[in-house]
Amino acid sequence: MPGYGDSPPAEMVATAQGRVAFLDHVLQELGIRRPVLVSPSMSGRFALPFLLAQGDRLAGFVPIAPVGTKDYTAEQYRRVQTPTLILYGDRDTSLAPQALQSLRQLPGHRVAVVPNAGHACYLDKPEDFHRALLGFLRQLK
Repeated sequence: MPGYGDSPPAEMVATAQGRVAFLDHVLQELGIRRPVLVSPSMSGRFALPFLLAQGDRLAGFVPIAPVGTKDYTAEQYRRVQTPTLILYGDRDTSLAPQALQSLRQLPGHRVAVVPNAGHACYLDKPEDFHRALLGFLRQLK
């Protein structure tokens, strides 16, 4: 992601509006319409503002213990109509409970907990993670 890890600082993504614009640009360039946005950890800084600003463009949202959930109010979350699967590992005892507290304000959400998995539950227990994800995807229209 721009501005993270070894990538150079990026002025465009310094604000939430800039991160929404960046993600919008990526989706437009790829020609993706109505994607399911899967958002682990740090990608929450991009996915959450996009969800709140343009959630109607998404077929679904799958936050996996994303960062930045406290940056938004319960009322902002309650306005979102995007089907959501809140997914996390039961051994993620720091970020997952904090994110869950905010994300459970999303109407139309489901919660799936990956047993014996940490913050990167998709790496710790990929079969369980994919079972939950695919089950959610099958239920989307």
